Amino acid sequence: MKRMLTSTALIALVALTASVSALAAKSPAKDSVATVNGKAISKSRLDAVVAMHVAQGRKDSDDLRKTAKNELVDREVLEQEARKQGFGKKPELVDQMEMARQGILINAYMHDYVNSHPISEDMLKKEYETFKAQLGDKEYKARHILVEKEDAAKGIIARLNKGEKFEELAKQSKDTASKDHGGELGWAVPSRFVRPFSDAMVALEKGKYTQTPVKTNFGYHVIALDDTRATAVPAFEASRAQLLKRLQAQLVATRVAELRGKAKIE
Repeated sequence: MKRMLTSTALIALVALTASVSALAAKSPAKDSVATVNGKAISKSRLDAVVAMHVAQGRKDSDDLRKTAKNELVDREVLEQEARKQGFGKKPELVDQMEMARQGILINAYMHDYVNSHPISEDMLKKEYETFKAQLGDKEYKARHILVEKEDAAKGIIARLNKGEKFEELAKQSKDTASKDHGGELGWAVPSRFVRPFSDAMVALEKGKYTQTPVKTNFGYHVIALDDTRATAVPAFEASRAQLLKRLQAQLVATRVAELRGKAKIE
């Protein structure tokens, strides 16, 4: 039932490759901290692994560096054996390695792009006003029954009009998340729902239900309104991190669209 907000899928995808990217750097053998069958493990690679552990809350120490070094030795031993066994030439693994390499480059590029296009305070405040407008000044506590066919929804309305309980009829709903809870959807602002649903919901009086089925791409709904209340809008400072992520996601999406527009795609 929830409508998608500004997509952060690209940011999330890029973030997943961050831990891999740190391990990609190569350094001259003279900077190596160990060699495995003649292949050097660089100090910069060790530093990268230590940084990953520190980012997870561990303290940089001799013990941590020893552990990180052993991790890298184990990885190198395993990689060499895997390549000896021919895994480095398996088509499906070659594709996965290429995706990892691609992800490393994307991560580096997008990190640089976002840093070189900083989000200003004015942009954050403007986005906050947009955010508040999307929330609106009222929240609604609604419930619904979702069915496949319009006739089925009309039948439910007829049974409600005869006095049957909404909570009981909700058990036949297609919405598995709410059917066993009387169709309850909890407190939400209208923008959380697809437009035909939200329009019908806000038009209802408290304690009433729709007298005609409401059609959305999910099916046909019978909607009841339990209550309303004023929206509790979070303060600007409390929303800052979320707003920044939203604007950065928009920045990334715009850049991708620009690059796609320039690319020759067949």
